[in-house]
Order: sequence, then structure tokens, then C-alpha cells
Amino acid sequence: MTLDPGADSASSATIASAWGPVALVATSRGVLAVELRSSAEAVRRLLRRRLGADGGLVDGVAPAGAGRFLEQAVSAVAAALDGVPAPLEEIPLDWTGIAGWDRRVLEGARTIGRGQVTSYGRLARRIGAPGAARAVGAAMGRNPFWLLVPCHRVVAGDGSIGGYGDDPDGTEIKRDLLALEGIALPVADLID
Repeated sequence: MTLDPGADSASSATIASAWGPVALVATSRGVLAVELRSSAEAVRRLLRRRLGADGGLVDGVAPAGAGRFLEQAVSAVAAALDGVPAPLEEIPLDWTGIAGWDRRVLEGARTIGRGQVTSYGRLARRIGAPGAARAVGAAMGRNPFWLLVPCHRVVAGDGSIGGYGDDPDGTEIKRDLLALEGIALPVADLID
């Protein structure tokens, strides 16, 4: 992994991955976004839509304190992409602009530990919404915290790969991420 802090190292960074750049942005409240195959500037534009006109940044710089969250996230994401266990679930997230349902789903997905998988339907039941498997999948598709909310650990009910974003290589990326955690598909042991 290589770190390219760019001009705005206090609020954003880009690291290299096998699938392309990973852009990370943080505020003083936590990590605001981790996006695969995106630039820090593209993430900032997304954040402006999510947080308002300035995207939570002042003159392109996040408020004081953002650097520590960004540093934690860069270190953990880089380790995870190298197949090394990392405390992804311990990194504080900035949930500003995340709708109630999406946050509920993403917080539920965040409890799935490394090397574990569940299905969309089981995750729906876990968060108290049985029968909402499709809605869970839709919320996962809007996940702005790639890897920090491990949506790759949610598979189809039969243990097969299921969907993974709108990237044409999405299912291969998901399969690769699961393999980094020692998970082969189809999965027989889904957690509830």
C-alpha cells in the first residue's frame, strides 16, 4: 500500500489497492467516507451533496482532529487490503447525512466480524426487520464507508456471492476480499 496524502492531508488521503485507488475523507467526528476507485476530489463532491455547500470542509480542510481519524483509517484499510487483521470496526465514523434506515443497516453490518459472513435476510432479521432483505441490499449499495462497514461479508441466502456495488468487477472484488479473510464461496456457515 502507498499513501498519497495529496494537498489536503488533514482531511483526505488516497491509498493504492489491487482494484484501484481508495479515497478516504475524515472530519473531527470520524471517517466520513471510504470509496474504492475514487479520487479524494470525487469524494469531496459527494460529501458536499451529503453535508451541504461546503461538504463540512472549510477552504478544503476538515476541522481540527480529522487527521487522527484519517490516520487510523488509512492504517487499518491498508492492513486489511494486505490480508492482515485490522480493527476496522473500532474506527469512529461520521454518520452525518446518513438516513435512519441506511444507518441501521450499516451499523448492523459493522458487527459482522472478520472471517464471518451472513446473508441479507439474516442481517435484516438481526436488525429487527425480517423480510427486508432487498431493502438491506439497497442500503448496503449506498455504503459510503467501504471496508469500515464490511458489506462484502453479506452474501446471498444460499451462501453464494450475491451482489456488490455497481462496479462491473464488483463480484470479483467481493470474492477477493472474502478470500483475504480466509472465506471461500459458497459459504455454508452463515451467522445470525
